[in-house]
Amino acid sequence: MALSTEKKREIFEKFGKGVTDTGSPESQIALLTARINELAEHLKRNHKDHTAKRSLLRMVGRRRKLLKYVRKNDIQRYRDILKALNLRK
Repeated sequence: MALSTEKKREIFEKFGKGVTDTGSPESQIALLTARINELAEHLKRNHKDHTAKRSLLRMVGRRRKLLKYVRKNDIQRYRDILKALNLRK
């Protein structure tokens, strides 16, 4: 269920300032979004997996907090992230 190293590297290249930029809010939000999508697919097949459901809710909350932080500091970056990740708000 974990993301591969290559997939993470692609996410950091696309949304961060480089491959080693793992701390920027954009790269963290993109990584969480990929993990959320993967876990949502898992839960569609295994609807009784309560531990995975709890983990999904925690990730969604963490992503929401990061999006709130970016929105508070720079509204244009926030809009760009939402558009790039096809998130609705």
